[in-house]
Amino acid sequence: MTYAQDPEFSQYYAAPLYLNPAFSGTSTDHRFIANHRNQWPNITQGYVTYAFSYDYSLDHLNSGIGILATVDKAGTAGLRSTQINFQYAYKVQVSDKFVLSSGLNFGVGNRNIDFNKLIFGDQLEFDRDGNLPPSTDYNNIQSSTYFDFGAGALIYSRMLWLGFSAAHLNRPNRSLIDEEAIIPIKTTVHGGIRIPLYNGLARRERSAAIMPSFVYKNQGMFDQLDIGTYFLYEPVVLGIWYRGIPVQQNVKDNISQDAVVVVLGFQMERVEVSYSYDLTISELGPIGGGAHELALIFRLAANPNTKTKKKEKLIPCPTFIRN
Repeated sequence: MTYAQDPEFSQYYAAPLYLNPAFSGTSTDHRFIANHRNQWPNITQGYVTYAFSYDYSLDHLNSGIGILATVDKAGTAGLRSTQINFQYAYKVQVSDKFVLSSGLNFGVGNRNIDFNKLIFGDQLEFDRDGNLPPSTDYNNIQSSTYFDFGAGALIYSRMLWLGFSAAHLNRPNRSLIDEEAIIPIKTTVHGGIRIPLYNGLARRERSAAIMPSFVYKNQGMFDQLDIGTYFLYEPVVLGIWYRGIPVQQNVKDNISQDAVVVVLGFQMERVEVSYSYDLTISELGPIGGGAHELALIFRLAANPNTKTKKKEKLIPCPTFIRN
């Protein structure tokens, strides 16, 4: 069995469907999101991850639907993991202020590698023409296709949210050599609060708020805590996060810490764009080059020519609305 971690995004709330399927349909509009992460760019062919998602709220069914596609590339041999996910969330308004959303994720994944960029032990001697001979190990390597299943829950109001998700509940095997390469179950707990800033701190014609939040993840032998806050003064968004568990020690008896993340973004009426940089504070230091991340969110009004005449049946999630 092998142990590894899923790709991650530092701007986790800019990748809501990747974080928790219960976020599907928590916006009142058609929501399109694109994410790009380049981790450790100074290391040859490090880790590059893309995510594209769409979700929409089916108010008349108290439901939300979503589609999420992810591509993760790693290493000089072009190891690529691609997954298409279909998500469904059902929402219940448990009080005047709170909504409970439960979500399911159904995914189909594929993992492959570029054989031409691999050199095996039986290829280390050149033939008479100076070429590397073909490897007998080629026949043992093939692409892997697998089914993936996950679930999550989220309770939220206009000002706060708390969620839990579990990915890879069926523990899929994505081995390329007919052996066992199980994806461990990943559990995530996340939450936060949106605090409006008025009473002389900001002009009311602009949205202004601070949004402290956290995400804790556990997968196999690994766990991780991200904690920090956004500051919004429309249209500017600033954020700072710490990634690590300072009360825990790693295998070298050092404090478990990974990075400090800084975020700069802009939030307009229908478009949000943000950039973040991970400043590595672990033993790896500046050698890897940290991580660069871009996120783009576009909302298309569901009924641009229709005005709502009654109170919204379900409350939109606070992280993704303009107050």
